[in-house]
Amino acid sequence: MPSHRPKSAAEDPLAPERVRRIIASPSYRVAYQDADFLAGDDTRGERLMLDYLKTELALERHGVAQTIVVFGSTRICEPAEARRRRDEARAWLDEAGGPEAAPELAAKLAIADRIVARSRYYEVARDFCRLTAEADSIGAPPSSLVMTGGGPGIMEAANRGAFDAGAETIGLNIALPHEQYPNPYVTPELCFQFHYFALRKLHFLQRARALVAFPGGYGTFDELFEVLTLVQTRVMRPIPIILVGEEFWRGAVNFDFLVAEGVIDREDRELFWFAETAQEIHESLLAWERAARGAR
Repeated sequence: MPSHRPKSAAEDPLAPERVRRIIASPSYRVAYQDADFLAGDDTRGERLMLDYLKTELALERHGVAQTIVVFGSTRICEPAEARRRRDEARAWLDEAGGPEAAPELAAKLAIADRIVARSRYYEVARDFCRLTAEADSIGAPPSSLVMTGGGPGIMEAANRGAFDAGAETIGLNIALPHEQYPNPYVTPELCFQFHYFALRKLHFLQRARALVAFPGGYGTFDELFEVLTLVQTRVMRPIPIILVGEEFWRGAVNFDFLVAEGVIDREDRELFWFAETAQEIHESLLAWERAARGAR
C-alpha cells in the first residue's frame, strides 16, 4: 500500500509544495467529482445519459406508470394576482400622466388586462387536475400523476390541483440562464431539474396518457407541435391532445389554413380537439379511454 504520509520537508525541502501542486491539479480529481471534466464537450454523451437516467430511476422507484401532461404559459397567474398586477400597472400609468404621456405603460396595462381575462384558465387547470387526481384515487391502479414543467403560471395551477386532492405530482424543471424556482405544489421527491431540453421532452412523453395544452407562448408551442408531429408521423402512439381555449388557439394558429394549403392532411386536423372547462376536459378523456377499450 502507498504511504499515508506525504514525503516530509526533512527528506526533501521542496517535496511538500510539489505534493500540494499535484493534489491541486485537475488531473488528480476523481472523474465523477470533476465538474470541469464532466462539463466538457467530450463527455456530452455521458451528460445526456445522466440527464435521462436520474429522472428515469426515480420515476421507476415511485412506480409512476402513466402521466397526464399539462403545458401552458408561465405568465397566466391566478386571478387575484392578475388583478393585483393590472391595478399596479394602472397606477403606474396614472402616475405617469396617462396613455399619451406614457405609451409603453399603456401597452403594459393592455397586456395586464389580457392576462386578467386569461387568468380564468389558471382555475380551469387547477380544477381539471384536482378532478383527475380524485378520479384516480378511487380507480384501479396504475394511477396517472399530473406532470408539468414545474414552473409558475398554468404549470403551478396543474400541480396545485393534484396537490389539493392529496396526490403526488411531478415537475420537470429546466436550468435556464436566469434563476427559476419550482412551484411549491410539486412533490419534492418528484421534482427534477434538467440541463437538456431534449431529455426533458422525452420524459414528458414517455409515460404520457394525455396532453392538455393551455394558452401559452414559445415553450408551449414547441412542446405541443412536437407531440403533434410525433403522433402525425406514427412515431408515437395516438394519445388525447386537448387544446384548452378555442378562441386563443384559433387566433394563434390557423389550422384550417394549413389544411387548405395542403401542408397537413385533413386527418391531421383531427389529432386534437378543443375544450373550455375542467369538466369538459375530464369527460373527453374518459370518452377517449372508453372508445379505446372498445376498439381492443
